[in-house]
Amino acid sequence: MRQHLFIDADDTLWENNVYFEQAFAEFVEFLDHSTLTPQEIRAILDEIELANIRLHGYGTENFGRNMTECYLRLAERHIREEDLDRVMAIAWRILDQPLVLIEGVEETLAYLAQRHDLTLVTKGHPEEQKLKIDRSGLGVWFGHTVIVKEKDAAAYRKLAAERGLDPARTWMVGNSPKSDILPALEAGLGAVYVPHPRTWHLERQEIPDHPRLVRVGRFAELREHF
Repeated sequence: MRQHLFIDADDTLWENNVYFEQAFAEFVEFLDHSTLTPQEIRAILDEIELANIRLHGYGTENFGRNMTECYLRLAERHIREEDLDRVMAIAWRILDQPLVLIEGVEETLAYLAQRHDLTLVTKGHPEEQKLKIDRSGLGVWFGHTVIVKEKDAAAYRKLAAERGLDPARTWMVGNSPKSDILPALEAGLGAVYVPHPRTWHLERQEIPDHPRLVRVGRFAELREHF
């Protein structure tokens, strides 16, 4: 039976968070704090990010703004304009990183697209996400692409209702418990958890067993279930 598959993008189809981790490591080195560990600096940046996400959302530019705010809060030296420019430059370099598809993604999408209706569902800065989709070359396998401000149960319910989809035949596939798996199950959809070792830690949550939850080890295993 033909199913409707919503599929996440970042760290499900291609590498993403690893570049933000590299940028953070460079930021810590530039900050060069005398007492705080990288973990303690990360905790402060997390606090800033969680507060600002509600206002500004996700994306590279907002990550840079968050690091700038963190720098202003923690810097132990006189703050110069060029220092703030350096922090933003660290973030902007994320956009220059190569777009690396995760192993097995392209051939698996080609297989699934023949059997089911695929919709790419992602969150973040719209132009930035569109650029990644274009660079990936994967857009040809999707009948629809949706970029939302936040991936929560309300967003999934709205998307299914607008498309007239039967929740019993609709699944969300992704690596993020917080944004892909738990809210999709709450919305009455099925969910397929594809773990990624570098999933952003703010997206990690425990996933209890659920009758409509499928766990796979890698994206290519979707061919065994759909």
